[in-house]
Formats: sequence, structure tokens, C-alpha cells
Amino acid sequence: MNYLELKLANRLKAIRENINGRIVFTTSLGIEDQLLTHHIATQKLDIEIVTLDTGRLFNESHILWQETEDKYGITIKGFYPEADAISKWVRANGTNGFYNSLQARKNCCAIRKIEPLNRALIGADAWLTGLRADQSQSREEIKLIEKDSAREIFKINPLIDYSRDDVVAEIHALGVPYNPLHDKGFISIGCAPCTRAIKVNEDERAGRWWWEDSISGKKECGLHVEDGKISRINQKQEA
Repeated sequence: MNYLELKLANRLKAIRENINGRIVFTTSLGIEDQLLTHHIATQKLDIEIVTLDTGRLFNESHILWQETEDKYGITIKGFYPEADAISKWVRANGTNGFYNSLQARKNCCAIRKIEPLNRALIGADAWLTGLRADQSQSREEIKLIEKDSAREIFKINPLIDYSRDDVVAEIHALGVPYNPLHDKGFISIGCAPCTRAIKVNEDERAGRWWWEDSISGKKECGLHVEDGKISRINQKQEA
């Protein structure tokens, strides 16, 4: 079956029907993930929806979390960083120490995002994400279905062929709730102190960790990275 020939709702349904085992969808509550949540919830697909609450999210993200649960009658399970690890990091670096160095920021992301993600995916057979191939240079070669070799599970990217305009159009057509920060130029939304609105002609990811010197499109928190590269293996688009 070529999943890419299907519309998104049918694509997700076919993925659920043809991939054995437990599928976990990690939502950042961004506009792409809200679209996926809509189709998963309205079709009542057997896909668990979880989110990583870093402790530094925008209030708008928490409001949207509740609004989404209420609208669709679902529970989005939160995974949180370990309190001791956060306490030790803050004592060593200061509460906003991620501004001080690249390594400090990466360590903060590891505690607040990567470790909770690893717990969220324990026992999962597949991990579903809202990645799009055109989001950045580092994501342009992702596959619809690939292997996360570090966790030994399949990684599914149903929006691989979507543009941001495609997502926005479908969100509005379906009446899907989304973060109002998107309308204020916050294209990619993460932790509040690490996210700003982007400027005209900037890369979608330019608003993330904007104080760091890096090649446009190369900024990642580590959720989708192994040894500095987006995790992937070469696989066909069909399964």
C-alpha cells in the first residue's frame, strides 16, 4: 500500500490497520500535531496521544491542551522531567542557564524532553510524529516510515508531504483548535524562554534557540536526532 496516495485521515487509518503493536503519538500541541490529533480522535484510532510537559511551556499551550481534551473527549497524557534532575541542573546552571552555552541548553533539553520521551515510548512498537519534510534542511530527507535505531522502534511521519500552508488550510477547514501564538509569528512553538516569533523570510525553526549561532535549519533539541543527524534509515514509502 502506498500511504502517500491517501488523504490524511485515511492515511492514518491505514497506518493503524497495517502496523502491528502499540503506536504512541507525541504531540507538541503545535499546528501540525493538532491536525493529527483531530484525525486520530475523530476516527477513534487506537493510537495513544502523549505530550512532553517540560515545565517551561507557554500558558497558551496549557490552555490548548485542556481545550483539545474537552473538544474531542480524549486524554493527552503528560510526561514530565525528573524533579531531581531539574533541581541539580538549575543549581549548577541557574534557572535560565540554557542561554549561557550550547552544551547547557542541550543538557536542559535532554532532561526536559529526551528522558521523558524515552519513558513515553517504553513498550511502544511505533512512534508517530508531526514532522514535515519541508520544515528545515535537517528534516528534508525524512521518510514516511523509518526506523529509530536508538530506540529500536518504527517512526511514522504522516505529514511528510504536507506544506505548512496545507496544514493551515486543513486546520481552518475542519475547525481544529490551535495555539493563538501561531497567528503572532510563533511558527514553531516549544518552551517559552527558548521560542520567539520569526521575522520575514526566516526559516520556520529560526525562532527556536535564536541566540545560538548555527546554520539555518540545523537547530534541534535532540528528540529526533542521533549522533547529530535526524534519525532515519532508507526505506520505501510503501509497507
